[in-house]
Amino acid sequence: MNDDIERNLGPQPIAGIMTRLNLKPHDLVAALPPQQLTHKMVSRACKGRKLTDKSKSKVLNALNLAAKKNYTLSDLFNY
Repeated sequence: MNDDIERNLGPQPIAGIMTRLNLKPHDLVAALPPQQLTHKMVSRACKGRKLTDKSKSKVLNALNLAAKKNYTLSDLFNY
């Protein structure tokens, strides 16, 4: 049960950023070469499911490409 508490960290700032920029998970998936990022990874990032550092980096890269901005990991995640 403690694993669930540590892994589910609540809604993350990335969800608000995507809403403000009117981006959908598919926009992030399409921003990277095929099979580097999945819709499930983006969904987990937004919901606050703890991701690996590699997955967080992929989400960050995809958002920066889709939004044409330069966000940092601390802008997207609060863990």
